[in-house]
Amino acid sequence: MTRTVHCRKYQKDLPGLDKPPFPGPKGEAIFADVSAQAWAEWQAHQTRLINEKQLVMTDPASRKYLLDQMDRFLSGQDYDQAEGYVPED
Repeated sequence: MTRTVHCRKYQKDLPGLDKPPFPGPKGEAIFADVSAQAWAEWQAHQTRLINEKQLVMTDPASRKYLLDQMDRFLSGQDYDQAEGYVPED
């Protein structure tokens, strides 16, 4: 049976994640109120940001930037776009 959560990004009940995406309080918070759809969309957006902005994930500033963008994206706030990304039709 699929878990349902009230997604903080879409503000409606949607299927949730099967397990927290990473350990700790932030992972538990995402598990509690982020839908699987919103998480999948974030993962795709995160990949675009890493590639287009040439982020180095061993750099603490890059990791902090991505965490901030993740919070913005999942909360429905304004977030940075990948400048060179052109969505498919």
